[in-house]
Amino acid sequence: MAGKRDHSGAGMFDEGDLVAVRSTQPLDRTLDYRAPQGGCVLGDFVEVPLGPRKVPGVIWGPGLGDFDRSKIRSVIRVLDVAPMRDEMRAFLTKAADYTLTPMPAMLRLAMRAPGLGDPPSMRKIYRRGTGEPERMTEARRRVLDALESYGGLAFTLKELAEMAGVTASVVKGLVKHGAVREEDSPRDLPFPVMDPARPGKPLTEDQATAAAVLREHLRSRKYGTTLLKGVTGSGKTEVYLEAVAECLTLGRQALVLLPEIALTAEFLTRVEARFGAKPAEWHSGATMTERRRIWRMVGQGGAQLVVGARSALFLPFRDLGLIIVDEEHDTSYKQEDGVLYNARDMAVLRAAMAGARVVLASATPSLESWANAEAGKYDRLDLTARFGDAVLPEMRAIDMRAEKLDPGTWISPTLRGAVRARMEAGEQALLFLNRRGYAPVTICRACGYQFACDHCDARMVEHRFQKRLMCHQCGETKPMPEACPSCGVEGKLSPVGPGIERLAEETAALFPEARIAVLSSDLFASARALKEKIVEIGAGGADIIIGTQLVAKGHNFPKLTLVGVIDADLGLQGSDLRAAERTFQLMRQVAGRAGRAERPGLALLQTFQPEHPVIRAILAGDEEGFWRAEAAERQAAGVPPYGRMAGIILSGTDAAAVFDLGTVLARNDGALRAIGAQVFGPAAAPIARIRGRHRVRLLVKAAKGAPLQGALARWLAPLRLKGDLRLSVDIDPQSFL
Repeated sequence: MAGKRDHSGAGMFDEGDLVAVRSTQPLDRTLDYRAPQGGCVLGDFVEVPLGPRKVPGVIWGPGLGDFDRSKIRSVIRVLDVAPMRDEMRAFLTKAADYTLTPMPAMLRLAMRAPGLGDPPSMRKIYRRGTGEPERMTEARRRVLDALESYGGLAFTLKELAEMAGVTASVVKGLVKHGAVREEDSPRDLPFPVMDPARPGKPLTEDQATAAAVLREHLRSRKYGTTLLKGVTGSGKTEVYLEAVAECLTLGRQALVLLPEIALTAEFLTRVEARFGAKPAEWHSGATMTERRRIWRMVGQGGAQLVVGARSALFLPFRDLGLIIVDEEHDTSYKQEDGVLYNARDMAVLRAAMAGARVVLASATPSLESWANAEAGKYDRLDLTARFGDAVLPEMRAIDMRAEKLDPGTWISPTLRGAVRARMEAGEQALLFLNRRGYAPVTICRACGYQFACDHCDARMVEHRFQKRLMCHQCGETKPMPEACPSCGVEGKLSPVGPGIERLAEETAALFPEARIAVLSSDLFASARALKEKIVEIGAGGADIIIGTQLVAKGHNFPKLTLVGVIDADLGLQGSDLRAAERTFQLMRQVAGRAGRAERPGLALLQTFQPEHPVIRAILAGDEEGFWRAEAAERQAAGVPPYGRMAGIILSGTDAAAVFDLGTVLARNDGALRAIGAQVFGPAAAPIARIRGRHRVRLLVKAAKGAPLQGALARWLAPLRLKGDLRLSVDIDPQSFL
């Protein structure tokens, strides 16, 4: 098998030897099997019998032989893929121990690719052809739209039919007309070879110094983490691409994590320009065929660079030398369902196992990374100036207490005038509001009824562009009615508060001649459609951009010179311990979109609290002062990163049973008190019901050096969950909802 030739230092098992197999099934131990004909090696991916089923697994070590050997069955077959390396098994084990995740769930993350057991062969693939059908039907149009939206990528027949919502015969009919091209293609080809010797962009002195340091780190071939802190527009990407070049020159693989799929379009273009070939692209928008190819090629060394979402950390790299975590502060790196982990922290763990370097890049780093750099655990490199002629935007507050606004409007006269001036100069303006939909609440003025989700304790948000109400917790949607469902009166349903769609409506009324683009993740049918819109805006295809936090994430709009923040106070509400940090990061990131070319930028923050310490820090640009003050507060309170926390989330359909379970846990907290930890709760979660399940939270707080995971495991071990009760543990919680 080709995979075995790539594996070194592994134990060999001859036919009939006992081997321990770790499967993806919910079992708390390995199972013994006999090695198949031809034998196997440690780390081999295999298919084994489990009852009447065949399940995938990994050879985890020698068998224990602790029961009747005559009943031990044989491994069915070894899959023709590269074996799991020692460092990957160590990473999964440590990640499971840290996050208190069952090992089978971790293994499922490491095997998230379809058809791994399929043999190498030719396959039929389908792309857009040059012809057009004689008669265009709705089904045919959906097929062609699907192909065009993915920019020339190929699909299998099943993928294309499912994506377009048609039968296979519709696709076959388009093949006959030449509108779709059917081709024979080998499965799982290696990715084009990248050339690290190609010259990159000229670097400033700051950039060249930082790049030289990173290259030196990589040549050491030892683990280490570097915080690359640079103001928006300072060219962090060009610096870490030099590190990628060094990694490829050394013959090792690199991984770049991005927080949003929408960021990948521009980034892939830059990578291709730098290295002469596109990297492997791993995220939910990739086809299943492409995911299978990437998984196999990464393991065989046929993919030098992967650009992806957080789950790319679990790909089976053969020789991982570098991990870049771009916008490392971004909250989307935290997985909030299933296996609960923070990709930033897991990147550091994965690199430590692989002897790789990590670069955490951000203009506004997380307090955790800032504190680690302050403590000397991470190296730190700073880029203090914008690239080329660009300068940082001027930042000013608009005191909303002094502005005169009509009821139901949110754009102040001062901001209106600034937008008008930028439009007249042929420049772009961005209006930012971190709230999706038309309005957060819709109320009946006749009876007071508010639209609430049937399955969650949350208000349904009106999405007027789609003419639907949506729950942002569970995704439930309903058509927007004409009459109140409570009292039946028509014409009395009224939106309360602004959402991004309502802001767009107000903007269109104020600037009827403007080309307006609305950037919100829920307004685009596919990730590719969103990418295309961002490219269009960057080329000057809009006068006014209206966006949610999506626009804060690394986009480069050269003509954008004005950013207006509609509600700078929004993130300051609530009791989240990271509220100040997140508001500071978001405002600085959004403001950084302005003035990124040769034109100076201006950021205007509409606020009712211009004297608030966070708003003052944002306007002053005193980032280090803000981090020091925030760190001092957290340290005094003994909370992360100067203390440890774990969230316990209990849920079930019976609210009383969920609370009773929480009470039992809180009363029997001896294992936690033994390490000096405190338990707070049980208390109803801020959103107490989601998808019909009632939710109760407990919060565990411990000192920085306390052995928290072991104590939690001992605390929860006696627990036996009955009925539909569920418990999940969130180490280092980022959200308290």
